[in-house]
Amino acid sequence: MKKVAIGPGYAKGVAELDAPPADNIRRLARAKGVPPSEITALVLVRPRHADIIATVRTTGAAVRLISDGDVTGVIHTADPENSGVDIYMSTGGAPEGVLAAAALRCIGGQMQCRLVLDTDEKRERAARMGGTDPQMIFSVEDMVRGDCLFAATGVTTGALVSGVKFRRHFIETETIVMRSVTGTIRIVRGAAPPA
Repeated sequence: MKKVAIGPGYAKGVAELDAPPADNIRRLARAKGVPPSEITALVLVRPRHADIIATVRTTGAAVRLISDGDVTGVIHTADPENSGVDIYMSTGGAPEGVLAAAALRCIGGQMQCRLVLDTDEKRERAARMGGTDPQMIFSVEDMVRGDCLFAATGVTTGALVSGVKFRRHFIETETIVMRSVTGTIRIVRGAAPPA
């Protein structure tokens, strides 16, 4: 799934999936009232993203590269003051796109996505699931309708939550829980004796 995401508070169309990355950077900078050099784009490190990275750099914007974790990457756009991430641009997993959309539904933000249907198997699978337009652009509202919850428990330590910790007499976990109805974000720490 090809994805572009920004945080809350912007007019629709500031970042568009089919716009060149440089245009998205310039439009976002204009919307924020800053020069492009004050924008940070988060991109998955993949050979397929070399053009995105190069194009973003021509605007003067910063590029932060991640090796994985595009759900977290999208979530970071909702809080640029703390995360340092203004926009997310990458192609990653479709299930991760839906998870990220659920998080944005809870905490605010915009995302546009399009399935990458580059094999017969993917096209057939999309058709079985009701996908009739291979060029359809999905928004957060298309992927997650109505009220929702988002929960993620760390297996390994990441930017959102700590990973599982094996203590002497118990196992400790950390989970982030977001709720669309209230916009609340909670961190839940749990402990249980080993099985």
